[in-house]
Amino acid sequence: MLARMALLSVLARTLPRAPRAGARLVRLSSTERAPPKLALYTSALCVEHDAGMGHPESPERLTSLLALARGEWATKFGEELELREPNVDVTDEQLLRVHTERHVSRMRAAFATAGSKQATLSLDADTRVCPSSGAASLRASGLTVAAVDAVLADGARTKRAFVMARPPGHHAEPDTAMGFCLFNSIMVGVAHAQAAHGLRKVALLDFDVHHGNGGQAMCTEHADRFFASSHQSPCYPGSGNRLGTSGVAGQVLNVPLKPGAGSEQFRTAWADTILPAMAAFAPEMVFVSAGFDAHEFDPLASLFLHEDDYEWVTKKIAETAGGAPIVSYLEGGYEIGALGRSVRAHVKGMIEA
Repeated sequence: MLARMALLSVLARTLPRAPRAGARLVRLSSTERAPPKLALYTSALCVEHDAGMGHPESPERLTSLLALARGEWATKFGEELELREPNVDVTDEQLLRVHTERHVSRMRAAFATAGSKQATLSLDADTRVCPSSGAASLRASGLTVAAVDAVLADGARTKRAFVMARPPGHHAEPDTAMGFCLFNSIMVGVAHAQAAHGLRKVALLDFDVHHGNGGQAMCTEHADRFFASSHQSPCYPGSGNRLGTSGVAGQVLNVPLKPGAGSEQFRTAWADTILPAMAAFAPEMVFVSAGFDAHEFDPLASLFLHEDDYEWVTKKIAETAGGAPIVSYLEGGYEIGALGRSVRAHVKGMIEA
């Protein structure tokens, strides 16, 4: 009996143990792990842009989102979401693909003046720069270029990226900063995808509550750039107020929504008009101006969307895109709590679609 017990003791120490219920049998090395479904590009530099006390485009917009990304979202999405903070700034060459030399020079002069005076300068009634605005805006556009390079790299397994940066960009026109926007970061990404990666057809979709006049201006004369926007009309900036198409090849599409419109009108616009038009265009890559100020609690407009509308439209965009890479960029959204919930819905949609 004693001999048998001794034998069992030896076997217990030497034989492999059976796995516990639910335990993984194989541990993947870091090189074998499934790639993240979404890469989130951001930078603390983008917090430093400050348009002044009481301005709706506040640093808190990004600090609140960064806290969520590093906390609640990291727990919720785990390895499906990867936070990336590269030290990359946009170059003049990349900016000049969509902006005029005069605009780039004028903005660099404004940044320098704000820095030398340690003061906030007004470019118009809504748009301001502070001593840190140059670093923030050059980094924001640089992050967009980095996101494009990542999803288009040979062998890239992560095909979706969200650039969570500021200042926003979709109102910036080739020669004009306006509407809180200094450089049009998402269009810098569009032009980079075509110039550096040779893409022939790309799409830019904009669901910010305000018309993406800058994106439209930079797509109108380019038959290889599809642009579509849903937005409140009448509303700032006063453009895009006619339903229908324009552009050199009819590839620019606007779907204005009346003040007071909500989920039904928004979803109908995308499901019945915008997404079928994008599908017919058949882009090789999709860009999104992701503004969240059409939310019912946002103070700057009068549409009545909810968080689940942003998850819905994000998933529909991804489904329509098929396997095409997607890069989205944070635009508007000025009620901090609603912004956090809405961006989470966008992130969730990008991961789960």
